Amino acid sequence: MDLGELLISLPAILFGLTIHEFSHGYVAYLLGDPTARYEGRLTLNPLKHLDPIGTILLILPWTRFGWARPVPINPNNFRRPLRDMAITAVAGPLANFLLAIIAGLTARLLLLFGITGFPWHLASSFVIFNLILGFFNLLPIPPLDGSRLVYYLLPRAAMASFSKLERQGFLGILVLFLFGAPLFRFFLYPVVLIVARFLLGQGVWI
Repeated sequence: MDLGELLISLPAILFGLTIHEFSHGYVAYLLGDPTARYEGRLTLNPLKHLDPIGTILLILPWTRFGWARPVPINPNNFRRPLRDMAITAVAGPLANFLLAIIAGLTARLLLLFGITGFPWHLASSFVIFNLILGFFNLLPIPPLDGSRLVYYLLPRAAMASFSKLERQGFLGILVLFLFGAPLFRFFLYPVVLIVARFLLGQGVWI
């Protein structure tokens, strides 16, 4: 990765991670859990959400796999814990998708007015990295957000088995480290490209 590419991708990555974690905490707060607020995590300050190691690994071109500091959530504060945990979990990816849509509209407006170069590449970077964050976190693998949604949608007979898997969180992390690259290459990569092309109105390469 050269300096130019880093300057373009870094704002998209940092803000994408920040809005993702902020949305978890904010939706949890709306549903009755003030834990994130009490711990100072209801903020758009990236320093409150970023994990130094996870952010560096996400930026490095030979890893591109990282994480932010999870927002603390106490499901005991929810009126309907199972449902509200699922809503809170999905809020992060949905915020990334919304940001990608806004960035896509911005990129189209820039082209409409003949503005290209750095501004357009920055907007397209926001589209790409927020789509990656959104789709990746929706994978139904604990501890990713998608696992919470799956747990809520499962029939009660299957909840106990999935709950045991979720408690073994290190297994999910191990799966992501071992198979994260193939998952991205053969599943997420084509989906991100298709959606990014739709939002931007033209092809992109990542």
